[in-house]
Amino acid sequence: MAENPQVDDKSSDVNSENASKQNEETLEEMLSRHRKETNDLQNKEIALKKAAAKGSKAEQKAKKKQVEEEIQRLSVKLKERQADELASLGYTSSSGKQKGNLDNLVKAIAGVSVANHAEQSKPSKSIKRREKRAQQEAAREQRIQEEQSQIVSDRSVENEKLKQKLEPLGLTINEIKPDGHCLYRAVEDQLALHSGGSSLYTYQELRQMVADYMRKHASDFMPFFLSENMADGESEESLTERFENYCKEVESTAAWGGQLELGALTHCLKKHIKIFSGSFPDVEMGKEYKSGEGTGSSNSSIMLSYHRHAFGLGEHYNSVVPSSLR
Repeated sequence: MAENPQVDDKSSDVNSENASKQNEETLEEMLSRHRKETNDLQNKEIALKKAAAKGSKAEQKAKKKQVEEEIQRLSVKLKERQADELASLGYTSSSGKQKGNLDNLVKAIAGVSVANHAEQSKPSKSIKRREKRAQQEAAREQRIQEEQSQIVSDRSVENEKLKQKLEPLGLTINEIKPDGHCLYRAVEDQLALHSGGSSLYTYQELRQMVADYMRKHASDFMPFFLSENMADGESEESLTERFENYCKEVESTAAWGGQLELGALTHCLKKHIKIFSGSFPDVEMGKEYKSGEGTGSSNSSIMLSYHRHAFGLGEHYNSVVPSSLR
């Protein structure tokens, strides 16, 4: 039996390091570090799941359960430590006993001493202005804390529903790196699967193809683009310029891909694309390119999975492959 994956838990070293950091960090630096730590844990989860996808089905199931339990433990531990660090600046989570936690966080972001401010009978105008500017940032950080406590359960529910859809079809998920290129990387993975080797196109080339296609068929995409990006009083020239800037982002940045880009991909590649989801009904695009041939054919459908709750950073796409390949 393959050795179970393990997570290197260097809690004492991390706690010691974080204790010294708290004495030096500003609140903004601390919040930035918290977001990086959360992202690092998500990346570790992907790596561990890939390592667990080896051996017999029984072994894979046991290792997957172990990984989920370990990630859950580390996630809870991370949130507790981050909450303690924020508490040192006058903030407690919504489940804490201290009242006025949001006000305290506002004051911390604004650079106002919580204790000293309470003693002032008439706060200065500059303090009021700083607190007002900090209000939105404080509310945002509170939402992040609340959403992080919910995301694990939402993700579990979504993954279970997706699993119930895919297993009867003999399909499973191949995890794709969550770096903003996930849609294009997932399509690249599918093309490699169909060719039995490497993909004809890299994810960067797929981005370029999509941008070029959207430019050449602007009349097909502009109505959908404008429905989400229209502003009152804009001229036709300014709208055209904004659409061109959008295409430039598609081809040269890590901008997340969505329905517009999927529509372009299906025509660029002349492929039928099916997107499975545990949160929404499944979606099919490019049905005119659909073939009755089986997986492995050059005409096979591209199969993706859409995850609304995969990561705290946003939505995500993975590649869907036959279970026999995992």
